[in-house]
Amino acid sequence: MTGSFMWDMAIGIAAALIVIWVALVITLVILRPSGGLLREALRILPDVLRLVRRLAADKTLPGGVRIRLWALLAYLALPFDLIPDFIPVLGYADDAIIVTAVLRAVVRRAGLEAVRAQWPGSDDGFAALCGVTGLTVKPSGYESPTEPSVDSPGRRARPRRASRG
Repeated sequence: MTGSFMWDMAIGIAAALIVIWVALVITLVILRPSGGLLREALRILPDVLRLVRRLAADKTLPGGVRIRLWALLAYLALPFDLIPDFIPVLGYADDAIIVTAVLRAVVRRAGLEAVRAQWPGSDDGFAALCGVTGLTVKPSGYESPTEPSVDSPGRRARPRRASRG
């Protein structure tokens, strides 16, 4: 294009970044939270920030989980976002979507119990967090047939046969 490899490379990288940014903005417009969900997320925001900080400092969690949480805290602290905060609804929606994605990844790796143990807010707030992030809380005493049992970690429990009498 320009005759210089470096300029062509720089223009190509800039164009790719702009295309990726536009794709993210379009995705956020399509997937933006409804007004009630966004209001609920803003209501529990202080507790969520304390939760993320507590989880990031929890030495019992896997290192990859803690790195994701510290990266999330750094992203939230930076003065720039994917979409500037002065844009109505979408400005805060990108932060909410990123927090949701990271918390879902944490629950997949560390378990909902680890998140619940570090939750600083009320039970209603935790229920709101689960609703906003799409996490499900298992009823107490529930044991899934596809999840490992407590007695044999890492292995599925075999169904017991009825004894022949």
